Amino acid sequence: MGETVIRAVDGVSLQVRAGEFVALLGSSGSGKSSVLNLIAGLDRPTAGSVVVGDRDLAKLSREELAKYRLHVVGMVFQSFNLIASMTLAENVELPLRFAEVDRAQRPELAREALQRVGLRARMDHRPSELSGGEQQRAALARALINRPQLLLADEPTGNLDSHTGTEIMEMVRQFNRELGMTVVMVTHERALAERYAQRMIFLADGKLIDDRPNTPAANGGQS
Repeated sequence: MGETVIRAVDGVSLQVRAGEFVALLGSSGSGKSSVLNLIAGLDRPTAGSVVVGDRDLAKLSREELAKYRLHVVGMVFQSFNLIASMTLAENVELPLRFAEVDRAQRPELAREALQRVGLRARMDHRPSELSGGEQQRAALARALINRPQLLLADEPTGNLDSHTGTEIMEMVRQFNRELGMTVVMVTHERALAERYAQRMIFLADGKLIDDRPNTPAANGGQS
């Protein structure tokens, strides 16, 4: 900013194992969303590496990063980010179109994805006709349509009431357990992290200040 250098992520070093459910915690401006964007390949680090599987994202081209986001990563945001002019089915199909999946296969795959999150009856509705919880479930279906190895969730319950937020988090935990999907979730709610994550990573001023395993009793018996 001007002549001042802001280190959004400052020397953070961490590893996340395949199949792990990790929560990134910290106050606003701590760097947690920046870390998530680096893992998603949306931002590039000015130094260091971001290695997912055997790929260093810092060395990939824009086209390679786009393919990585399409096939490896699913993303869920606080604001849902559904396209208002499209039906739910069309929103969920969108990643399949980018992946050039055969047009004849897309409707059934979208139906299956919406069925998985309990929205098959709402396929032809537009986002404005749905509750916040239904929109976030649709966003989850879209994030999972290409069977990603890694689900990145940025404050996924931030715009939801506590009951609906619990429903969404139970779905995320189910995908983590049943599909072996790695989950990295950004949240400022410690209670949420303690209930669902296997591990909690704390950030402040762009630095990693604590990294601890969660206790099985706190997250429903998950070790």
